[in-house]
Amino acid sequence: MQNEYEVKKEMCEIGRRVYNRGMVAANDGNFSVKLNDNEFLCTPTGVSKGFMTPEYICKVDAQGNVLQANKGFRPSSEIKMHMRVYKERPDVNSVVHAHPLYATTFAIAGIPLTQPIMPEAVIALGCVPIAKYGTPSTMEIPEAVSEHLQYFDAVLLENHGALTYSDSLLNAYHKMESVEFYARLLWQTMQIGGPQELNQEQVEKLYEIRRQMGMSGKHPANLCPNAKAGKPSCHSCGGHCSSASPAQTDPDLVASITEKVMAQLGL
Repeated sequence: MQNEYEVKKEMCEIGRRVYNRGMVAANDGNFSVKLNDNEFLCTPTGVSKGFMTPEYICKVDAQGNVLQANKGFRPSSEIKMHMRVYKERPDVNSVVHAHPLYATTFAIAGIPLTQPIMPEAVIALGCVPIAKYGTPSTMEIPEAVSEHLQYFDAVLLENHGALTYSDSLLNAYHKMESVEFYARLLWQTMQIGGPQELNQEQVEKLYEIRRQMGMSGKHPANLCPNAKAGKPSCHSCGGHCSSASPAQTDPDLVASITEKVMAQLGL
């Protein structure tokens, strides 16, 4: 188990990755890590995430109040958004917010990432909905994000950026990478006539693979808010993700695809 200083060092390393990959500009972005039910480490406001050192990192309580911060540093103004995620998702131990170029382009255009275009994205992310616009640093964004927390592990923020969360900082960051890669692929295929989407049967087979792998987090393979409400379900899942029995799949096909996907995901 990492001690607090090691967590701070990892946060600085993730900050460099986010900055070097162009997911933030200048002092943008913020992320946090849960230490226990009432202690959280978070990045400070007004500094570049690519140049942080451990003494930059602040500590807050479950209400976002400062527990510890070195002189000249104060917690991100978006800490309310992070605290809402932790409150409503006890399984989450880290939250990452960034402005990746392609994903944020879709967020500004008001287009959610719901098209099933590649197996890895379908299995790892499912859908990436858009939370309605809220004024930064206010309770508007936490309220908007709350609507999606029980169903997805990644969400676009309308006219703002992207938010991902998971059981570790590295996994939350990897989800952000996956969201941006998905968005870039979708954008590029749109320039040459549009993507060839996976059909409903193919998507359900991938959902079944995810269920068999026992992957953690929230995902349409397990629960779909549209299907629950009796509406057409998201991501072409056909409604199987909430009420129907898993689709029957060929065991050899499932085993083959699972092996390939796990290798690509590094599992």
